[in-house]
Amino acid sequence: MSKQTELEERKVGKDLYSYQKGAISQIFKRFEEAPDDYHLLYQLPTGGGKTVIFSEIVRQYLKHHNKKVLVMTHRIELCKQTSSVLTEFGVVNKVIDSKAKLDDQNQYSCFVAMVETLNNRLNDNKLDISDIGLVIIDEAHYNSFTKLFKFFSKSFVLGVTATPLSSSIELPMTDNYDELIVGETIESLIENGFLARAEMFTYNVGLTSLVVGANGDYTVKSSEDLYTDNDMLTKLLNAYEERSKGKKTLIFNNGINTSLHVYDTFRAAGYPIAHLDNTNTKKERALILRWFKKTPDAILTSVSILTTGFDEPTVESIILNRATKSLTLYYQMIGRGSRILKNKKTFDVIDLGNNFYRFGPWGDSLDWQRIFKSPNYYLDSLLGDEELESNFRYEMPKALRDEFAKSEDVSFNVHETYVSSIRNGESSKVVLERSIEQHAKICIENSEDVYDALGLAKMLGEDIDFRINRYTKCISKSTFNFVEWLKGEYRKKLNAYIRANFDEVFESINGYAPKD
Repeated sequence: MSKQTELEERKVGKDLYSYQKGAISQIFKRFEEAPDDYHLLYQLPTGGGKTVIFSEIVRQYLKHHNKKVLVMTHRIELCKQTSSVLTEFGVVNKVIDSKAKLDDQNQYSCFVAMVETLNNRLNDNKLDISDIGLVIIDEAHYNSFTKLFKFFSKSFVLGVTATPLSSSIELPMTDNYDELIVGETIESLIENGFLARAEMFTYNVGLTSLVVGANGDYTVKSSEDLYTDNDMLTKLLNAYEERSKGKKTLIFNNGINTSLHVYDTFRAAGYPIAHLDNTNTKKERALILRWFKKTPDAILTSVSILTTGFDEPTVESIILNRATKSLTLYYQMIGRGSRILKNKKTFDVIDLGNNFYRFGPWGDSLDWQRIFKSPNYYLDSLLGDEELESNFRYEMPKALRDEFAKSEDVSFNVHETYVSSIRNGESSKVVLERSIEQHAKICIENSEDVYDALGLAKMLGEDIDFRINRYTKCISKSTFNFVEWLKGEYRKKLNAYIRANFDEVFESINGYAPKD
């Protein structure tokens, strides 16, 4: 059997890859060396098989220790998945959900529980935990687990996560775990054929209108104000058509309203799309996911619900139609496309939230030990939105760039021109004058007559808006009315410049006068 066939056909069970066996050996070594109440954190990328690893750990632990095991998750879907994998490993287990009866708990040596349900059962003294020797915490970066640590002061705790960075700045993981073991890297998993490689495409988005909430990430309200705007919905649709058309696509949004707007926009454009959020019933969710699985070019727009516990290897494209300040969420969203298939070695990621600029490429070599030990140092080093946007350069969509095929360069650096003009003692207005001249030049360069040039000028709306926004930041004057007025004035002056100077500019470019 070839390695690829093995990867696709391997049944979850006792067949483990070498890196998984190595991780299990490392973890058991800590069991032997450390005190009974040691808290160990293990990091492994999404798709690396964390559930497989800790299921084998449970199997071996129960075989050699006369104590019980508890596995904690933060979502009911993960509870059921974990229980199934444990069963495949031959571990008889009991799921403790809100409907579970506990009169038979003495018959089990392994429990799988959702954190909130477990908290209620423990506070009511309904579950006997006196014999729990090992506690495993899945998706350990979530803070909901920390309130339960007091119940397990004599147990060995193993937390597993793809990103050892707490979901709360106030509760760093280093406060709750004694040590971090870093597993296989994303790059290594890609090179060895365990994960698909992400092809990243970024589209610059102005995020300065976004508001950061109490949880440290952008609020749903400010995100929805930005991402339900017609310009943003058009940008999303254009990005899909440019990079993902015909591919099975997942779109992540911050807010139900945004996702519904996305659904309406794509449906109106004739694309096969479904919307999913946490208000859908179990039956609706199952139907939607079944449709998504069997439809080759399906698009699924959702709100956070598919970031964990969702595996669909046929996904070919991920669209981040949101910004986030959470490294964990960034990795979780992209990780949904990383599962391999026989004919799938890569997948696309379209970023409409400047996340790539903030966190770097998915799979970049991050120093997880340093992030674990000094999370604030890492978080403080991330660029703010204004700083990110100051490094932007407008890039024309491919279809538009083709209209300007005769121009070697269509870009114009507003900030550089502004700095130069100030140093030369000129008025800042010369920045816009030079920008208009450059825009007129590329329009005339790609036209046969003045009407062609004016037609091309109409297509430059997004570039004009980008330049005006950059200019108003330079001069520190950006009231809404002023910016809108400036955009209108720019368009009028560009058209007037083309009409007045077409013949002269055309001849200087081509060496001959335009035909009458």
